[in-house]
Amino acid sequence: MITLDVSPVFFIYVFAYGLATLGCVVALKRARKVTDTDTRRGLVGLLVGSGSWAALQLAFLVAPTPALGYGAYTLSLVVGLTTVGAWLYFASAYTGRSFHRDRMYRRLAVGLYVAIVAVKVTNPLHGWYFQTTFVTVPFPHLTIMHGTFHWVVTGLSYALVAVGFFMLYELFLEADYETRPLAALVGITGLPVMFDIIGFASDFLIEINYEPLGVAVFAIGVLYVFEEEFLAVQLTDNVNAPVIYLDRNERISHYNRRAEQLFPDIAGATGEPLDAVIPPASAKLGDQNWILDQTTDDETKHYLVSDTPFSLGRTDIGRMVLFTDVTQTERQRRELERQNEQLEGFAAAIRHELLNTLQIVSARIDIAGDAVEDGEVDLARDSLQTASDTSQRMADIVDDLANLARYGQSVEASQTETVDIESIAKTAWATADIDDGTLLIEENAELTADPERLEEIFFNAFIFGTHNGATKTIVAVTDNGFTITDDGMPTGDTDPSSYFEYGSAIPDAEAGLTLPNLRVLAETHDWEVTLDTSYQGGIRIVVSGVNTLSQ
Repeated sequence: MITLDVSPVFFIYVFAYGLATLGCVVALKRARKVTDTDTRRGLVGLLVGSGSWAALQLAFLVAPTPALGYGAYTLSLVVGLTTVGAWLYFASAYTGRSFHRDRMYRRLAVGLYVAIVAVKVTNPLHGWYFQTTFVTVPFPHLTIMHGTFHWVVTGLSYALVAVGFFMLYELFLEADYETRPLAALVGITGLPVMFDIIGFASDFLIEINYEPLGVAVFAIGVLYVFEEEFLAVQLTDNVNAPVIYLDRNERISHYNRRAEQLFPDIAGATGEPLDAVIPPASAKLGDQNWILDQTTDDETKHYLVSDTPFSLGRTDIGRMVLFTDVTQTERQRRELERQNEQLEGFAAAIRHELLNTLQIVSARIDIAGDAVEDGEVDLARDSLQTASDTSQRMADIVDDLANLARYGQSVEASQTETVDIESIAKTAWATADIDDGTLLIEENAELTADPERLEEIFFNAFIFGTHNGATKTIVAVTDNGFTITDDGMPTGDTDPSSYFEYGSAIPDAEAGLTLPNLRVLAETHDWEVTLDTSYQGGIRIVVSGVNTLSQ
């Protein structure tokens, strides 16, 4: 019969293995709520095996007889070996690999396990695995003297466990995320190996299996202390996009390096509400398919923002906000939207001009008919000429809109070159052939644009001025574009936006297409066009958003 020692060392061992058993049981409750099926299965298997292993080691320590101690230790060897397979299963599943599903590996693992267990349970017959003897240091207990076969199995087990360590550390190193706490926990899991070596080489520790202690610390750490990091790393594996993690209170808890690059203000914002860094985000969380426009280094990019809650079972522990770069797709969508609006404008213009043309032609033909009956040949001739001119004007408008549709596609980089405003404006002025007006270039500047479209912008502005009663036109440069100012009739009470609408006929039918056309041509460069309503000395057209302007 073994006399239980009441020395502090004995109680330390009993407390440690009792705590490890309890820790695995507590962690098991949380592990069963892990969402990913394979990760959950591997983690549960690891905790069941380690908890049982710790409990059997505890039974070995407090066994009242050598026979019971021997049996408890032998059974612990059988149960403990299962943790190697469970560890590899968990590591493979958690890191997104498929080794745990491979039938060949499974069959090999089962066959190897059965063979090793057969040697362990038959140890009383051959003694190849371990021998026992009773010692009194550091307290009375049945000590284990491991044989050669044990060290062969131990070496194989540690080699396999090291494969799991490699898979986990590789994931942590590649993750664009703060993984040092998880890496430390994995390191603690392997720390008991040092205790095994010390116990074998000296009398400072007893020769017993310390591995369950490390597993218990790992399980409590990843499932209760660093559960957000534990789930976040797996969720964002292979995600090369900015990610921000929010806690239960919608405050920033973590973020990856890409998120910090996209939102520099997020550095040091841990614990702050998301809208403190990204103001539009808070109100939009939960909405599907909303686009965030973010401008950096004079370039606007578009990000699809999606948020996903992550939880253990039914308990939400946070939210992951993912920013997917959809710049190219969004630009194409907006281009199609702009072209659709442009085509609708063209249709409205053609419909408006067609109705006007039909009314004028019909009226003039009626007048010509009446004039012929009355013998007024000159009036009939003038009326028919007006009808013909009106029809030709309609044809010219359709041709102009067809050309504009060709120019209405967004400008490609290959179509642009560096041009100066003065030369383009003067060329457009000469093309407009305005005899009774003057052009003044207040300041010159260079910009990157399609020369033909830019010339058309100025041409339409100058033609509009002639119909608006202008005698003087001034071109000036601003910080992000240029203005075209004339001394014609001001906007007054007229809605400024109506000047850019097809079919509005402002100031007259012939000039009604000029500013809508100008706007279309400017938008192909991604510029904005407005009227300066504060200017009442005529009309001032403001072209802004020219990021390539250099004075």
